[in-house]
Amino acid sequence: MLWACLRFPGLAFSAAFAATPEAGPSALLDGHARQRLIAAANEEATAFGVRRGQSVAAARALCPALDVRPRDRDAETRLLAGIAAWCYQFSGHVSLAPPQAILMEVGASLRLFDGWPVLAERLRNGLLEQGHPHTMAATPFASASWIFAASADGMVLPEREGVLRMLAALPLTQSGLSVSMVKSLQAMGFRRLEDIFRLPRPELTRRIGRDGVAWLDRIRGQSAHALPAWQPPASFLQKIEFDGELDGSQPLLFPLRRLTRELANLLAARDGGVQRFTLTLEHARGQSTRIVVAMAAPQREAERLFELARTRLERTTLPAPARAIELVAEELPVFRPPVRDLFEPVRGDGLDWPTLDERLRARLGDAALRQIALVADHRPERAMRYGTPGPVVSLPRRRRPLWLLPRPMPMRPDPVAVLAGPERIESGWWDGADARRDYYIVRTAEGQQAWAYLPPGTLDGWMLHGWFA
Repeated sequence: MLWACLRFPGLAFSAAFAATPEAGPSALLDGHARQRLIAAANEEATAFGVRRGQSVAAARALCPALDVRPRDRDAETRLLAGIAAWCYQFSGHVSLAPPQAILMEVGASLRLFDGWPVLAERLRNGLLEQGHPHTMAATPFASASWIFAASADGMVLPEREGVLRMLAALPLTQSGLSVSMVKSLQAMGFRRLEDIFRLPRPELTRRIGRDGVAWLDRIRGQSAHALPAWQPPASFLQKIEFDGELDGSQPLLFPLRRLTRELANLLAARDGGVQRFTLTLEHARGQSTRIVVAMAAPQREAERLFELARTRLERTTLPAPARAIELVAEELPVFRPPVRDLFEPVRGDGLDWPTLDERLRARLGDAALRQIALVADHRPERAMRYGTPGPVVSLPRRRRPLWLLPRPMPMRPDPVAVLAGPERIESGWWDGADARRDYYIVRTAEGQQAWAYLPPGTLDGWMLHGWFA
């Protein structure tokens, strides 16, 4: 087995600033402290001297532009689960290691992805493309991978002996032991893990307790530890709340892109698609705007989902600035990619019909597009209508013209040849629009094929009703 650990040091900031495209100097508050104390600061804030444990007043004295927000641990959990959904395509066993790490067994996937270097590159490129800075390590033991991902980014040790050698050289501060255990051991003169590995087990247990010894056994692979496997949920519900009010559709695009990307990650994990989802924008005084995004066929590409949602959003007039945005997808059907010929020629930049239909509906509205629906009536002018499809009606077996005129018109001059016919159509006596006609496929003097009819029992008075392509 080979366990890969992905650590996301900026996960708390990504969750707290989910609606902000570019955050400047920023910091997070420690929600468990009695006073308002800084729990973490980004690099820009650190450059001004902002440090963990400072009061907000002291931090803002050093950096007046500091943006301070409380940690949102629920949002962090949701964001970590969203990343796990994306990782699910690379491993059948993905496990969450809160608050900011993911463990995944990749040994069974190495042959599928042509080895660890190729798999690691795909992981890194995909995570960076989504805006998730990370560190990574891989060893046969999940707990050891968790340690090395924090202290030795990029390390891969497939053999047990190499893991034990690197662990022995680690300082106690990077061992994963609790702060109290590390301080106690340092007070006794221990500095590295190799120093305590030499201690007899009873003596080591007396110094750091059973929990500490159990942890050392786990990182060396001397005890089994079952990791709960994360499973993708059957539906999607994500909500991003804003610190202030966002006016207009443009500021909403960044959080919208984030939501559609997380939806696409879940769809990839489930090997499914989505054909309909709902955006809800919350306003002041309990108002809300609901936008339904429907597609002709299930989709799961992040860019396509974002484009359709963005177009719908831009066409919607918001009654007030938005305080939050929520995306809900309750039905996630199986995704079936379109079947194509193995030797299909390369197409140009044209769109296929489902894609064009979706974009036109998103831009113009559902009511702007109509389609031809068949009606159970023998009279050609009443056999079809524009609108939503009705009951399935079998098409006539005889040949019909592609272009039907709005109403028949006299044909001048008469056709030069009859190619097929007659086809008798007699109907409508019950509704006062009786029609008795003999239809023919004819050729005109200009060489065109037309659909024309004569009154039954006559040889003149041709009426043109349609043209063949």
